[in-house]
Amino acid sequence: MKKRLAQHLFLFGNVLKWVALAVLSGISAGAGAAVFLHLLNLAGQLASRYPWFFLLLPAGLVVSSCLSRYLSPEAEGHGTEKVIEAVHQREGKISPLVVPVKMVTTLVTVACGGSVGKEGPCAQIGAGLSSLWARVLRLKGDDRKKLVICGLSAGFASVFGTPIAGAIFGVEVLFIDDFLYEVLLPSFVAGITSYQVCLALKVRYLHTQILTSFSPGYLLFLQAVGAGLFFGLVAVYFIKLLDRGKRVSDSLKIAAFWKAVAGGVLLIVLTLIFSRQYLGLGTETIEGCLSGEKISWTAFLLKPVFTSLTLASGGSGGVLTPIFFTGAAAGNLLAPLLGMETKVAAGLGLCGLLAGAANTPLAASVMAMEFFGPAIAPYASLTCLISFLVTGNRSVYPSQLVAFSKMLALRMRPGRRVG
Repeated sequence: MKKRLAQHLFLFGNVLKWVALAVLSGISAGAGAAVFLHLLNLAGQLASRYPWFFLLLPAGLVVSSCLSRYLSPEAEGHGTEKVIEAVHQREGKISPLVVPVKMVTTLVTVACGGSVGKEGPCAQIGAGLSSLWARVLRLKGDDRKKLVICGLSAGFASVFGTPIAGAIFGVEVLFIDDFLYEVLLPSFVAGITSYQVCLALKVRYLHTQILTSFSPGYLLFLQAVGAGLFFGLVAVYFIKLLDRGKRVSDSLKIAAFWKAVAGGVLLIVLTLIFSRQYLGLGTETIEGCLSGEKISWTAFLLKPVFTSLTLASGGSGGVLTPIFFTGAAAGNLLAPLLGMETKVAAGLGLCGLLAGAANTPLAASVMAMEFFGPAIAPYASLTCLISFLVTGNRSVYPSQLVAFSKMLALRMRPGRRVG
């Protein structure tokens, strides 16, 4: 009897401990993300006010590349990947210098028109501050990793205003076909706390109820299946283009300075040929697709090119906002082919591409509900799961570990990195 009572007291104390730690993680991640998002909004306004600003891309990429290389190499690339790498390879240890360096390099990249996202920096802000708290509180091993995962979840929740999807994303993105249930409670607490902090600090979120004329039925079931297959293939295209850009950049035996200059010049040329639409975050295009506006059918092919080139040239920022752009644009193209309402197809594309490219079908399905309402849930989940399976053991995050292959035919050994 005493032993059982002691076990219950231990469990009760452990729950209280992790709720307290998760609240601490969520507050710091939310405050850091709010500051970053407000500054990012100013950077976007600067780029919009001065359309010629994209001509500074070579200089912006040089600044971003040099700051990351010489001050904090962990801040290179798209952020979330480095957090996953830290959890799997360094027991959650992240240099505190990552936070300010990542903020500055992403702001410079976006202000000059680099095609990146904002979830990577927020993930690194949340995880970096949580790692700092772990050091202050002298947490070791698994406890430090758990707190860093809480920071990752909190960062994701704060950037898109999706506390439930953010919590799930943090525990789902680390592995393919595995789920860290033991971190789920603190991740939820951290995500909700971070979201509330950002709301209190006046962060604006895109929450669109797109399904005003939504009609569930067998036809939409078939359309969701077809959409999942298509978005899975688009996710493979996005992943491969991102990987190809990094491989080409690594193979060039020239200084990082000249890579940044060459990449910036090439981005300027591509912008003059195509459009400024593919620079920066691209939130206007995403909102347009979700409201039913028609855009160029080539948009879903071009945005990954701009993103890959930006990151390969030393730019800093996330990849999920470009994934949302690409998914919404792909849905815009697919809608008339499947006889779907444009904004419904764009919404399915936004979440379906996230599921396939990041291997996070549960987080993407929940995000669909948080963004667009519960009516879309069965069809969005179907699209997300099919897209997730179509991509196989590929990911925009090469440091993800394969817990189990998605299908026996893939025969990938558990515990291997994706990349």
